[in-house]
Amino acid sequence: MKKLLVRSIDANKFQKVLGSSFLKLTGWEVEGHVPEQSKYVLVLAPHTSNWDFPFILAALYTLGVRFYWFGKKEIFRWPVGGFFKWLGGIPIHRGSRQNMVRQTVENIQSREQIIVGVSPEGTRSKSKYWKTGFYHIANQAQIPIVFAFLDYDRKVGGIGPTMNPTGDIDKDMKTVHQFYSGVTAKYPHKVGKIAFKPLVENNLPS
Repeated sequence: MKKLLVRSIDANKFQKVLGSSFLKLTGWEVEGHVPEQSKYVLVLAPHTSNWDFPFILAALYTLGVRFYWFGKKEIFRWPVGGFFKWLGGIPIHRGSRQNMVRQTVENIQSREQIIVGVSPEGTRSKSKYWKTGFYHIANQAQIPIVFAFLDYDRKVGGIGPTMNPTGDIDKDMKTVHQFYSGVTAKYPHKVGKIAFKPLVENNLPS
């Protein structure tokens, strides 16, 4: 994991032109404003198609945002590793969920500025629940959560509101649900429940 202090927020001129050109050709627009915070977790949702990544990347580049994402170190091998890093990829050693959260938090704390993009659904297929990693990362690193979105109905992508995690995961998830329930995915039938998997107590025999 790199621990070099870098300026991670600003997309360069080429990335801005690339993003705005792509959106213009496809008839999309952008909405929202870049938060003033130097560090935050960027929720990327909904995620139901391979097209989601290029569209959200283009929208954020147009707004001047460059975000980082974390992937298993194996995908960063030659010949595509350099390209993935240019797109903001940071290799990590995949292990338990707690280990991934810890590595991400440590990486955030080692930098002066960084935006970490996370897709809570974790898959293009319909997921029953969102993964909790993005919330625990933000809560442990004590940074805000910012909602990025793609609305295929309006052909608009961009940045929504900012939420500071309170530690009350159920209460905060209601805020997340309220925002994303008004966003239309490319394939709405693949959108799962915008909620975390409830904790189930062990049923021990009496």
